[in-house]
Amino acid sequence: MKTVFDKAVRDELVTRINTLTPQSKAQWGKMNIHQMIRHCVIWNNWVLGRGSYRYKQGLLGKIFGKMALKGQVKDDRPMGKNMPAGDFAIKEKMGGAELEKDILMEQVTAYGHFSNPAFVHDFFGKMQVAEIGIFVYKHLDHHLRQFNA
Repeated sequence: MKTVFDKAVRDELVTRINTLTPQSKAQWGKMNIHQMIRHCVIWNNWVLGRGSYRYKQGLLGKIFGKMALKGQVKDDRPMGKNMPAGDFAIKEKMGGAELEKDILMEQVTAYGHFSNPAFVHDFFGKMQVAEIGIFVYKHLDHHLRQFNA
């Protein structure tokens, strides 16, 4: 399975991110290109431990999280379309997509030396490092496919 902890996969993701332009249009969902890139930057900051995020699993996650996580990381199936963005939804319609794109590419590269043992997904809960690598890849792949990248 593809994982963001594999250098070849990170290189592939950076290449795909580089194809995005301010004119890129979503194939599904409500986000525009700025909102999607900003969402990914904020989400990756959360996973990488950059910033002051509170790591806590919600009640529904405590009940269903581990089962749902296993469904996400057990095979190569991509994430489904129109998944909710939750706390990481971006409201502003316009912004610096090109600057954010550079930040996103740097974040992808940073997974080469990932170290955030405190990370707890708000729904899935505590995750194994291998699960984080697979899920981060699937999340980025989901949004890149959303914009034909």
